[in-house]
Amino acid sequence: MLDFVREDARSLQNKLGGRDKDKLDDYLTSVRDIEKRIELAEKKFGDPKDPNAETPTGIPPSYKDHIALMFDMLLLAFQTDSTRISTLLLAHDGSNRPFPELDITAGHHDSTHHQGNPEKIARVAAIDQWYVTQLASFLEKMEATKELDGSSLLQNSMIVYGCGNADGNRHTHDNLPLIFAGGGGGSLTPGRYVKHGSMPACNLFLSMLDRMGVDGVERFGDSTGRLANL
Repeated sequence: MLDFVREDARSLQNKLGGRDKDKLDDYLTSVRDIEKRIELAEKKFGDPKDPNAETPTGIPPSYKDHIALMFDMLLLAFQTDSTRISTLLLAHDGSNRPFPELDITAGHHDSTHHQGNPEKIARVAAIDQWYVTQLASFLEKMEATKELDGSSLLQNSMIVYGCGNADGNRHTHDNLPLIFAGGGGGSLTPGRYVKHGSMPACNLFLSMLDRMGVDGVERFGDSTGRLANL
C-alpha cells in the first residue's frame, strides 16, 4: 500500500512543517510495520501443495500475533480518523479453540460449561486473563498516542470490552462484567468499579451516543433510559 502512495507521500512531506513531517513519518512507519507483520503471518501458511487449492481459512497460526495486528490496525484507524466507530470480535460465542499459549488443550466453549469443576473454572479464568492482557496492551498504546492538543487518543475515546454472557455455564445475561475504558473527551470518570444494578446494557450504549453528539435518539435496543454515574 505504501509503495502505491509513495510519490504522493513524498510530495506531501515537502509541504509540511517539522512537527507534521514527524507525525506523517510515524504514521507511515506504523503502516509499514503492520504490512510486514501481515506478510510474515501469511508466509506461515506455507505454499499450498496444490496450486488450485484455496488459501486456508481462519486466523494465522499465532492467535496472539493475529489479535495484536488487528488491534494495531484499529489504533491506526482511530489515529488517522479513518473511522470513529469500530467493532472487533476477538472470538465468536461458540469458539472452542484451545490455547496452546497457556498449555490449555481443552476447548474454550467446553470449559465454560464447567458444572462446578474446579479445573475447568481455572482454565476459563486463565483464558479470560489472557484476553484482558491483550486488551491492556492495546489500551496502553492508545494512551501513548498523543493528539495535537497533547491529550492521548485514549482520553478522547470510549472502548467497551465484554461479552453477552456473565456465566457461560448457565448462559446467564445478568450482571455482565464490562470494561469501559477511555475518557470520552473528558465526559467520563475512569479508574473506578461501578455496580449499576439491574438495567439493560443498551442504556450504556445510549449514553455513549449522547457523548458522541448524536441527537434525537430516545431509545436504542431495549434501553430504558440513560446510564448515570459514568
